[in-house]
Amino acid sequence: MKIYTKTGDKGETALVGGKRVLKSDVRIDLYGEVDHLNSMLGLLGASTEIPLIAELQAALFCLGSQLACESSEWEKYKIPSLDSKLIQILEDEMDKMNSDLAPLKNFVLPGGCEEASRAHLCRSVCRLVERKLVQFVQSFPREEPEQAIVFLNRLSDYFFVLARYFNKKKNIADVLWRGK
Repeated sequence: MKIYTKTGDKGETALVGGKRVLKSDVRIDLYGEVDHLNSMLGLLGASTEIPLIAELQAALFCLGSQLACESSEWEKYKIPSLDSKLIQILEDEMDKMNSDLAPLKNFVLPGGCEEASRAHLCRSVCRLVERKLVQFVQSFPREEPEQAIVFLNRLSDYFFVLARYFNKKKNIADVLWRGK
């Protein structure tokens, strides 16, 4: 099977149901950013051994699949939805990591060890996806994947706590923002 189809050579692509849209379409941009986040998560996973990463990547793929298909077609194409249990898993993981971390009294700048820096990259891309999803849902409220905004909000929090946790494990202090 050839990976190139040449069907997108004029700036269009197909949604799961076959509808052709411009590659600049807000939906395509959004699920492209979900893919970007998933790739960043893959980079984070390349330098860490966190079993949850594979589950998070699968969840992001489900989200991207829902966005790549009009909601009226989700059942027809058996598009998987986000597992709401994953939100609780993220909260539980954050609670465990936070129990080892000092309470925050300042904003934390991205940085520290390599793994923490990668987690901060995931966090910032996740926030971008979240903003774009909110914008998309304002224009197309019936197309909102269930629990997606909550999931992305919790996921970005998870990346923040994870970054702090990585630094703590390597005895690297958080990079604190102190203003002027």
